[in-house]
Formats: sequence, structure tokens, C-alpha cells
Amino acid sequence: MRRLSLYLRSLEELERAGVATVSSQELASRGGTTAAQVRKDLSHFGSFGKRGLGYGVPHLAGELRRILGLSRSWRVALVGAGRMGAALFEYPNFRDRGFRIVTVLDQDPEKVGKEWGGIVIRDVEGLESVLREVRAEIAILTVPGEVVQEVVDRVVDAGIRAILNFAPVRLRVPPGVVVNDVNMALELEALSFALARGARGR
Repeated sequence: MRRLSLYLRSLEELERAGVATVSSQELASRGGTTAAQVRKDLSHFGSFGKRGLGYGVPHLAGELRRILGLSRSWRVALVGAGRMGAALFEYPNFRDRGFRIVTVLDQDPEKVGKEWGGIVIRDVEGLESVLREVRAEIAILTVPGEVVQEVVDRVVDAGIRAILNFAPVRLRVPPGVVVNDVNMALELEALSFALARGARGR
């Protein structure tokens, strides 16, 4: 799935440049993989190219948007109106990709009732009813690690089946619920490891 997202970004760059067709080798070099892997990934979803001619850029981009569920809009609830929540709310690429934040919730009385871009921050006390009211389909959690499991339990009870979690905690969810974790510390540790190995190699 992550490779499909990378292919789509490459195709969109090619679209903007007015390129009509692209080879699997070109997609591979842009996505950091091999031409064989590109062909294998795409073959799971159908036949999109012609041997010797490559892939039609607009057509394949449209198909990947459909496969990734980006041909429609998704209603997103943001739980946590701190610095991370504020940054994510302002991130324009969410809207460009069809992820529309329809509600923001927080427990801080100083934030509840304030308005962000036309959306009034709601009290997390009423989380379940708010999520049902706005028909949220995805939840983004930017709450502290010590409360995130409690929050995710409530989010799941409200019917949410897709969660993006920014707390450094492994969440327990029932079957049928998908959680993607974004752990900044782990990403930095991976960079630290790469730098340390490189320094040792020299």
C-alpha cells in the first residue's frame, strides 16, 4: 500500500509535467524499488499497461486513486487540540487528498468552544455522540499516551474503524479496526542508527 502511494505521487508529478506515459522502470527509480516490483504490485489490481508502451499516466493515476480510496471524501475527527493537533489541522495535504476534518475535540476548558477554521472545538466528554453526529469515519488521535487507550476504546465504541495514532503507545483494538501509529521517536532513532553506522563505517 505504501508503495502504491509513492507511485501515485510520482504519477501526479508526471501529470503536472505533461508526461503522457511512463515505464515501470521510471516508476521504480522514482519509488526506490525495482521494475519487477512495480509490475507485481500493480498486477494485484488488474492490467494497466501495455508491453513496450508503458502506462498511461492519467489513467494509472486515476486507478491508483480509486484503489487507495481517494476518489471520495473521508470525514475525519481530530481528538486533541494541542500543538500537534493544531499543526495537523492546518496541513493542506489532508484536504487535497480528500480527508476533511469535520470535528475537533479536546478536554481543556480553555480550548473547548474556540473556533478553528470554522470548526468549534467540542468537549471530549461527549466524544461518542459528537462522532456519531458528524458521521466521522476516521479518527486522528493526538492525546497523551496515558489516556490514549481509553480514548481509542471510546472512539471504537462510536463506530470508528480507522485510527491514526500519534501517541507512543501500542493500542489494543478489536478485529476489524485498523490503527496506524506515527511514532516520531522511533523515526528519529532509525535516523540516529543510520548515522551511527555510517560514522562507524568511515
